[in-house]
Amino acid sequence: MAQITAAEINKLRQTTGAGMMDCRKALTETNGDFEAAIDWLRKQGQKVAAKRSDREAKEGVVLAKTTADNKAGIVVCISCETDFVSKNADFVAFAQSIADAAIENNVKSAEELNEVTINGAKVADLINDKLAAIGEKIGVSRFERVEAPFVASYIHGANRMGVLVGFNKEAGEAGKDVAMQIAAMNPLAVDADSISAETIERERAIVVDTMKADPKMAGKTDDMIAKIAEGKLNSFFKEQTLMAQPFVKDGGVSVEAYLKSVDKDLKVIEFKRIALG
Repeated sequence: MAQITAAEINKLRQTTGAGMMDCRKALTETNGDFEAAIDWLRKQGQKVAAKRSDREAKEGVVLAKTTADNKAGIVVCISCETDFVSKNADFVAFAQSIADAAIENNVKSAEELNEVTINGAKVADLINDKLAAIGEKIGVSRFERVEAPFVASYIHGANRMGVLVGFNKEAGEAGKDVAMQIAAMNPLAVDADSISAETIERERAIVVDTMKADPKMAGKTDDMIAKIAEGKLNSFFKEQTLMAQPFVKDGGVSVEAYLKSVDKDLKVIEFKRIALG
């Protein structure tokens, strides 16, 4: 049997993008034949893809982290197929190492994260190795980033949901309060001005069509229905926009009013929320 060297393994890894252990096995199985090893990996890759293509990764670990200065943050989901794997301490630590690498390398996208190296190996390769080891489809399924003068993060429900909130200035404990609000209430946008015109028009059309189909609205003119629709849209904004929502810790005030009570100039710039399921 041919002696497989580290240089050969590395060359195959660089050529194919496959994991280190897979490359070692490919060269061993083909007695060191480089081209045959490439074919072996391709066949294995096709086999794995075929086995996994019909399986969705709905479980996983969601982590939210900020930089030390709280000027940026990331929220990432490392997905898997079962909660048995997602609750495994080794898998959680694996996901944590990827989130740490995202922060350390100032990563801005999932594609960029897959190219980051951890202890000399690309994240994409480490994921492939982990897939082979645990037998489940895994990957960086979602990635979001927020940059702002102050970014707060929050992880909810044993790593099942992560939230980032960007503020215009230092937010202190209010940062966590607002992040928890977003986790609980899942707002669509920061405020009414942040909702796209397309979304507003779609919501308006739904309201109008629903009212026209309601027998109680028979005899109402289009102008009257339009005015009623605007009132219903205001209710939509109150329910779906962060600033207008009742504050979860004190339903008697809105989130906007709560922030003003903390600091009259404190504002939310943007937020990101990732949840499993």
